[in-house]
Amino acid sequence: MAGPRPAPGNKQALTGARIVLPDGVAEGCALLLDGTRILDIVPDAAIPAAAERVDLAGGWLLPGFIDTQVNGGGDVLFNDAPTVEGIRAIAAAHRRYGTTGLLPTLISDRPATVDAALAAGEAALAAHIPGVLGLHIEGPHLNPAKKGIHDATVFTPIDADVIARLTAPTAGVRVVTIAPELTDDATIRALADAGVIVAAAHSMADYDRTCAAIGAGLAGFTHLFNAMTGLGSREPGMVGAALEDRATRFGLIVDGVHVHPATCRIALAARGSDGVMLVTDAMPPVGGHAGGFTLMGQDIRVVDGTCRGPDGTLAGSALSMAQAVRNAIDLMGCSIVEASLLASGNPAAFLRMADVRGAIRPGLMADLVHWDDDRRVTATWIAGERSDVGE
Repeated sequence: MAGPRPAPGNKQALTGARIVLPDGVAEGCALLLDGTRILDIVPDAAIPAAAERVDLAGGWLLPGFIDTQVNGGGDVLFNDAPTVEGIRAIAAAHRRYGTTGLLPTLISDRPATVDAALAAGEAALAAHIPGVLGLHIEGPHLNPAKKGIHDATVFTPIDADVIARLTAPTAGVRVVTIAPELTDDATIRALADAGVIVAAAHSMADYDRTCAAIGAGLAGFTHLFNAMTGLGSREPGMVGAALEDRATRFGLIVDGVHVHPATCRIALAARGSDGVMLVTDAMPPVGGHAGGFTLMGQDIRVVDGTCRGPDGTLAGSALSMAQAVRNAIDLMGCSIVEASLLASGNPAAFLRMADVRGAIRPGLMADLVHWDDDRRVTATWIAGERSDVGE
């Protein structure tokens, strides 16, 4: 059920919750909204008399979570439903878990499906589907040696037609995941110069090749440690380059399975909290009811909370952003402020949207999530529009 959306000039004061700010937690304060934007954070005693008061009755008010890797949700797989309605269903499923901004993510597929996904993404942006910020195309320009659950039979090199497809104008943001060793710096630079956010994964690139790709415009790493060359004593690998570089950011799937919690803590300590993003790599079971799904002809089942293919290969996750944030606190030792940065501020910066969303700060979009005292989502706001459908 959607709550009231204040009209411009009709101020609303959210009270009764601790407010998670970029540098701490404000208590005894109200968050003032003015239509779609955050107006101010003021002491409860300074709430304007004309503002409509909304008592959240405890818990925390956080910036809405931003997920840059969402393959599906609500029993919908984006590859199978590269349509506006497919995107709408996926975004609605993840909103229940505090995700107020996301990139529907297409797993490696044939050119016709990529074209359909790109067209659906633009249509979804034009339709202002809540939460949709753009699109993530993960493959098919990947290395078969690190294919994971991807179908290597659809893998292709990046040629002129691919560059034209990926650099077509977009109303949102576009992330493309590639294996940098299978292309050259000029291609990476062409993508980056066109505004594409280039990320690496499913790759055999060594440290030197990864560093060269960073110099050419590689902006980040889709899911650190998974499906890439690891950190070694004499070969730092892609992981070493990601942990060393201070300008890029990397995603972490913090479900306790994809990456050991100790490894997550080490990555956080090595790179610093400004470089880490929580991602879900979520599949259709998130926000859905089915116990499995089909991916490129493979039967995928949810086993002990993880998605696995017939041979046991991890196939994305059944992780929600709300659970990822809880895991960042419980498994990685993050404070709620630091976990919020990993779930909101850093993804916004990676997507070049930090001046619009990703934090609770005057002037930014009113994209918010309310956690109750048990750290469960009770409500979200996207551009000031409230939904009370939560976990």
